Amino acid sequence: MKIFYDEDGDIEIIQNLKVAIIGYGSQGHAHANNLNDSGVDVTVGLRVGSSSWEKAEDAGLVVKSVDEATKDADMVMILAPDELQKEIYEKSVKPNLKCDAVLAFAHGFNIHFKKIVPNEDNSVVMIAPKGPGHTVRSTYKKGGGVPSLIAVFKDATKEHSPSAKEIALSYAKANGGTKAGVLETTFKEETETDLFGEQAVLCGGITALIKAGYETLVEAGYSPEMAYFECLHETKLITDLIQEGGISNMHYSISNTAEYGDYLSGPKVITKKTKEAMKNILENIQSGNFANEFLEDCRQSNDGSGGPFMKSNRELTQNHPIEKVGKDLRSKMKFLNSEKLVDKEKN
Repeated sequence: MKIFYDEDGDIEIIQNLKVAIIGYGSQGHAHANNLNDSGVDVTVGLRVGSSSWEKAEDAGLVVKSVDEATKDADMVMILAPDELQKEIYEKSVKPNLKCDAVLAFAHGFNIHFKKIVPNEDNSVVMIAPKGPGHTVRSTYKKGGGVPSLIAVFKDATKEHSPSAKEIALSYAKANGGTKAGVLETTFKEETETDLFGEQAVLCGGITALIKAGYETLVEAGYSPEMAYFECLHETKLITDLIQEGGISNMHYSISNTAEYGDYLSGPKVITKKTKEAMKNILENIQSGNFANEFLEDCRQSNDGSGGPFMKSNRELTQNHPIEKVGKDLRSKMKFLNSEKLVDKEKN
């Protein structure tokens, strides 16, 4: 698989286009500010009255309604939450999108599951940084970038130059992606692997594992503070080693005792039944059932903050004892408070 770097992308392509960034959440604020700092003509498109409007203006960005931002744009990147994208597209983007404009996404969800059906005369591309928006922005500000994916669902440029792929790669470069490396994929592959990774490993898997480990230690009579350090705090220290050089690199760094315990007990926690559950999760994603379940839950509130299932589980998580003891301990760790990735007042 070819990896694209700085020398492979022509940043002047995106610098010659007017880009509308729809949404100013985690990814939206990162893309808008990174592109703006890279010399791109950026307009942020938001719902009139959005709480993000002032944040975007305070960052020095031009802000307009979604309709107005779309009318002037040569490229429209939709970075609103997945569950809101279809309505935004149908009501504000589609009626105002120029016939030769490029429609872009950072996740293939709505295109792959056919929730959004684009016009025939618009190219459709994806530029997907493989990291949260706050990391995309903080890494860019340090002169680096986050590994990214690009995909072309449809190239309507025909024989005109630049092609949809060249535009996507140029955008990725302006967003910092080519500093770390950009891979080409498909909307299908990105969507299904991304959802699986989130659910089975990175979000669902790891948080369930952390909470179960914490509860096991506390129920056995150990202090909540020790349980927090052993099951949550040190997670980053281990994953940093894995990210840097793989699992073997992590094994090289830890003690022989820890490595032996890894081989002995890991398979007892993650069993054949766990892998079967993972296969079921993947099948639920591939079939489109997860997408439909998620959107149906969201439709019950339709406020961009999740439906009843998500809100009830969010509340359970926020009230879990590990969150309470963790908040207290983190407030005493000055090094954690010096430069936060997430500042809710700004991003």
